[in-house]
Amino acid sequence: MSNRHQITRSAELESLSVFRDFIEKACKPHKGIDDQICYDLKLSVDEACTNIITHGYAGMNPGSIILSLAMAPNEVVVTITDFGHPFEPCEASAPDVEAGLEDMPMGGFGLFFIYQTMDEINYQTTEDGNSLTFIKQLSTNNP
Repeated sequence: MSNRHQITRSAELESLSVFRDFIEKACKPHKGIDDQICYDLKLSVDEACTNIITHGYAGMNPGSIILSLAMAPNEVVVTITDFGHPFEPCEASAPDVEAGLEDMPMGGFGLFFIYQTMDEINYQTTEDGNSLTFIKQLSTNNP
C-alpha cells in the first residue's frame, strides 16, 4: 500500500522552496527514507523543476507544475507534470565531469544529478502534458 502526496504550484523559481519543503514533510514519517534519500529526492525534483521553469516554459507564461509522490515500503515514485515545451531527457548531452572547473560551462548538471541519484527515469509527452517520473528504491530492511 502506498502513501500518495500531491502539490501544484506555478512554474516560478519561488516555488522550488515549496517543493523542497513538501518533499521533506512527506519523507519524515516514512521509516525507509533516511536523510540522504530525502536529500536526493529534493535535489532531483529541484533540478527537474528548474529545467521546466527555465526551459519548458521558455517564451510562455509560467504554467503549473504538478508534483506527485507515491511512497511505498520499497520505493518512492516521483512524478512531475508540466504543460510547457516537451523535452526528451535522454537527448541531452552529458556534462564533462572530468573537465577542470574553469573549463566547465554553467549549467548542464541537472539531468546528470537526477540520473546519478535515481534508480529509474521515464519521460513521456501526451496531450495531457509532459510527465517525468523517477523512482528511488528503498532498502528492504527499512520498512
